[in-house]
Order: sequence, then C-alpha cells, then structure tokens
Amino acid sequence: MSSTSYRQLAVNGLWKNNPALVQLLGLCPLLAVTASTVNALGLAAATLFVLVVSNASVSVIRSVVSDTIRLPVFVMIIAAAVTATELLMQAYSYELYQILGIFLPLITTNCIILGRADAFARKNPLPAAIYDGFMMGVGFGAVLVLLGIIRELLGTGALFADMQDAISIAATAQVVRSVAGQRALSLVATVQLQAVVLSTNENVRHLFQGRLERLLLLKHLDTATAAALVVALEPASTAGL
Repeated sequence: MSSTSYRQLAVNGLWKNNPALVQLLGLCPLLAVTASTVNALGLAAATLFVLVVSNASVSVIRSVVSDTIRLPVFVMIIAAAVTATELLMQAYSYELYQILGIFLPLITTNCIILGRADAFARKNPLPAAIYDGFMMGVGFGAVLVLLGIIRELLGTGALFADMQDAISIAATAQVVRSVAGQRALSLVATVQLQAVVLSTNENVRHLFQGRLERLLLLKHLDTATAAALVVALEPASTAGL
C-alpha cells in the first residue's frame, strides 16, 4: 500500500470517516462514559487496543476463514481482545475498571470494531489493517476525550480530577518494592532462624520470638513466611528445654 493510501487512512480515521462524528457508531459509551476526562481516556485506550488487536488478527486469518463463518469468528476474536483488556485494567487500574463497568465488556458489540474488521481488515494485509485500526481508534478516542473535557469543565469546573484512577504506576511500583522488601526480610529472618536453631541459649530464642512478633504487628512480614518461621522455631525451643 502506498504512502498516499496510508495518508488517506489517517484522514478517514481522524476526520472524513470518523467513527463517532461521521459514522455515528458507538454512541452509547460515547455519551455514557464521558462524564469526566479520565473515564473518556480509559475507554478510548481500551477501544484503541481492541481495534488494533482485532484488525491484526482478522487480517492474519483472512485467507483461511470462509465467508460463511467469518462473522462468528470475528466476534470471538474481538471478545478475546476485550477480555484481555479487562484483565489488564483490573490489574493496573482497578478503580477505572469499576467506573467503566459494563461498558468495557460491551466493547465486544461495538459496531466500530466489527465494522472495521469486516469492511477493511479481512480485505487488506497486516500493516494496513493495523494502521487502519490505530487511526480509527485514535479518531474515536479523540472525540471521547474532547467530549469528556467539555463535560467535566462545564459540570465541575475541574480537569483531570481523578487522574490517579487511570495511572497507577506509582502504586504498582510501591507494591513491587513491598514484595521485594518482604522477600529480603524473609531471607534475613531465615538466616537468623538458623542461628537460633543452632543456639542453646534460651535468651536468644526469646529475643528472636520478640522480633518476629514485632514484624507481624508492623506487617513487614507476610503471613506465610511468619507461619513457617514459627513452626521451625517451636522444635528449637522444645529441644532447648
């Protein structure tokens, strides 16, 4: 496909054949979710991802799927992409996932996605199909975000008020650091436990037990590791007695 054709795809997706402004497709989520900019961004990103994945998948299998069963196959591909999107959003942006609610799984029935898969992706090679899905997703997402900005400004006078719901990178990094810290602390505690087991000094065992209790109270030690340490410590205490 020539550069002119790619340019035409971009113009069609962003303006001339915009899914929301010209084709008037996907109006239910367009009007329901755009109460805030963050919600609009979340749905726009999800729709863009599904469009690109579904177009790419349909283009790859276009030569092996017959016309009689193509629509059910396309719907299954779209449903799989939507499921993957839901799982990713649950993992990395759960608050936004709860806000979008039923409109996430309803992406499966969005006429924009099935329409581009059937009208374009099944007739064109992979690069063109991916580009078309991307530009259609950007065009639809731009309308979503623009409408979200206008409604949020008019309704609340704020902008990007709940951005923390969409971006949870800092929280994710904190969880990773917490898990790494727990593992390191568990390793240190295990080394200390070995010294206690080998020790016959009752004071050393009591000292270690006190430290373990403080770690549990401060929630610096996960329950499974603490339980294992307690079980391992009991024989040592019994042997010392």
